[in-house]
Amino acid sequence: MTDSLLALLKHYGQTQLWQFADQLTPERRDNLRQQIEAIDFPQLTNLVAGNDKAVDWHAVAAAASPPPAVRLGQPDTHYSISDARQAGVQALRDGQVAMLLVAGGQGTRLGFDLPKGMFPIGPVSGRSLFQMLCDRLSAMSRRYGADIPLYIMTSPATDAATRDYFAKEDRCGLNADQLHFFCQGQMPAVDSANGHVLLAAKDEVALSPDGHGGIVAALKKSGSLDDARQRGVKLFYYAQIDNPLAELCDPALIGYHLLAHSELTTQVVRKRFAKEKVGNVVSIDGKVQIIEYSDLPDDIAQQTTPDGDLRLWAGNIAIHVFDLAFLEKVANQADSGLPFHRASKKVPHVDDQGQLVSPTEPNATKFERFVFDLLPMANNALVVESDAARVFAPVKNADGAAVDTPELAKAAILKLHRNWLEAAGARIDEGVRVEIHPGWALDELEVQEKIHGDLHLTTDTFLM
Repeated sequence: MTDSLLALLKHYGQTQLWQFADQLTPERRDNLRQQIEAIDFPQLTNLVAGNDKAVDWHAVAAAASPPPAVRLGQPDTHYSISDARQAGVQALRDGQVAMLLVAGGQGTRLGFDLPKGMFPIGPVSGRSLFQMLCDRLSAMSRRYGADIPLYIMTSPATDAATRDYFAKEDRCGLNADQLHFFCQGQMPAVDSANGHVLLAAKDEVALSPDGHGGIVAALKKSGSLDDARQRGVKLFYYAQIDNPLAELCDPALIGYHLLAHSELTTQVVRKRFAKEKVGNVVSIDGKVQIIEYSDLPDDIAQQTTPDGDLRLWAGNIAIHVFDLAFLEKVANQADSGLPFHRASKKVPHVDDQGQLVSPTEPNATKFERFVFDLLPMANNALVVESDAARVFAPVKNADGAAVDTPELAKAAILKLHRNWLEAAGARIDEGVRVEIHPGWALDELEVQEKIHGDLHLTTDTFLM
């Protein structure tokens, strides 16, 4: 076995991975062997050599136009909002919708050393991101009389802690059969100078998650696609854990997807400024796709229409609806059909003397896939605009940053819930914070059913 492993490493020029094997116990040596055998060396060799197709982003952006979209405040000539909601509601009642939640990230940028989903974000309740989104899913299940399965993608860094959290928190109110975990794959980090796979320790390959685009392969490998089909699921509603305002399983978005016979529908918001750090949803040669903010040249990002609006206006907020059959088709393609993207990072590693090195500058290349690269593969890909104040309050940066902080997300939640209550006739004293549990009211219509102008709140309140 050792001879065949060494022959493999010599063939691909990666013998450094086994250089400390003689210093390891049999158990640690076997652990390292398993990690090495899990690496797809032909794929990695192509990536390191740059044999995958390079992208001229300026040329791509120059060819981009605004995507065909269902716009806010503009009548759609194909489908009415009422027809879309009706179609979505029926799909939910028929048990055809499952929730797909990406939760592999840690709260490092928030100064939080646990999985990001455990971060407390409820402005009055202190509920975690996990709890807030599960509360909405439970309320949706009750409203439509069908349990909505929840598939949570973790990462190797968050999997154990996430499972333990849900066990201790009684599954955040979900039924046992409703909740499913699966772990995303990993890719080795390579030395930017020579393409050698780095060792994080003498017996440990330096690995990192393969990006949210790894969800396709992970769904298949974990059996989640088969599980969903056996349940009668036809659609996955996709969101990421760091957006507490995400309208999980929104009937209108689901309905637009169904009426358009789309394989992939994406929810967008109008960008706040030209270089906002969101993906730019565009159309190129009749195909919807996303250009990352970092790849969009300034001169094209700043282009405006005659009325002064941004020409490339549609910002990706990582909320999508997928046909199950579409994901199965992509998953069965060689290499899952999605390209890899490169990121230059600082990766701690052991050197040839076995000493740990903590670089102060980027020294390694990581490879990851992006889920939005599925867009140009999909038939009838659809874009639907929503109001950012209702659906988008990302929690990415620690308080004190200019955008996407817990403080700003909490303020957005409070503002939305105050608006619902005041529109229904409630009186709320100045400075009073009010948070609404989805079990009390899912939206403004349910708030109106709950109160009739006779509610006066004088202190911070959590309505549940």
